[in-house]
Amino acid sequence: MSERRRRVDVRGANEQEDRLGRRGPGASHVEPSHEARGALERLEAELAELGSACVAFSGGVDSSLVLAAAVRALGAARVVAFTAVSATYLPEELRAARDLAAGLGVRHVVVETHELDDPAFAGNPRERCYVCKRELVAEMTRVAAETGCAALLDGANLDDLGDQRPGMRAAAQGGVAHPLLAAGLGKDEVRRLSRELGLATWDAPQQACLASRIPYGEAITVEKLQAVAAAERVLHELGFRQGRVRHHGSIARVEVESAELGRALEARETLARRLRALGFTYVTLDLQGFRSGSMNEAPAAQAPGEGAACGGPASAGAAA
Repeated sequence: MSERRRRVDVRGANEQEDRLGRRGPGASHVEPSHEARGALERLEAELAELGSACVAFSGGVDSSLVLAAAVRALGAARVVAFTAVSATYLPEELRAARDLAAGLGVRHVVVETHELDDPAFAGNPRERCYVCKRELVAEMTRVAAETGCAALLDGANLDDLGDQRPGMRAAAQGGVAHPLLAAGLGKDEVRRLSRELGLATWDAPQQACLASRIPYGEAITVEKLQAVAAAERVLHELGFRQGRVRHHGSIARVEVESAELGRALEARETLARRLRALGFTYVTLDLQGFRSGSMNEAPAAQAPGEGAACGGPASAGAAA
């Protein structure tokens, strides 16, 4: 095992199969509408041939659907949920992941990681996600071998192909399969199918590693990650469902959904006061609104530490 990683928790191994209704006698039966059945059948067909699977599971929309579909196709006893936790991962996300894994009756392996100890990650190059994903895949491979899982899976979908995703290259090198991609499912289809299956994550906000809030080339530190996490909790407390706080040193760049920009302006005094209390000197509102991967918009030559002025990753790679 890598010296920077150690297992911290294993949960689940419920021998009852599939609480989504495909296998266990007496389990509640949830079947999708006719419209969604074709998509689910394609996804389950991709999974049924695997025999058993270890799923990279963040508790987000995409990986939750993969986990639930794997349980339907293979049975809970042949599926393991794998979650990595660190300073880049919110505690509330882990709680949600644990709840969902327990609800599906699968074994849940939680591993603590220390990527900030690696200069190749903490220095925040554009290949940051490749560095992190490569080690996560190595650890996931070890867990799969220990638990007898034949395949490694993640939640990459069609929409992940349009952005910078160095983590997907690491996944490919490690033999990780992308069942949502193979089934031809994009984010909208993933949400629709999750709703049909009764997953609580169907309308959950997009999740991403907190390191994606820091411009490329600027060092990632625990203090910056904590400031971002606290600032985004302020957004949620004020009722903004989806948002990001990008950390540009003394400047907090706030992104909310375009439809919420007016409300953010109305709340500007509260936002500014509370974010300044977290250590930011200036609080700005991004007029383009929330968009995944906005740090990737800066040309490489303009990323701090890589050239001139200022410059995101979930299970697939780098957008947030």
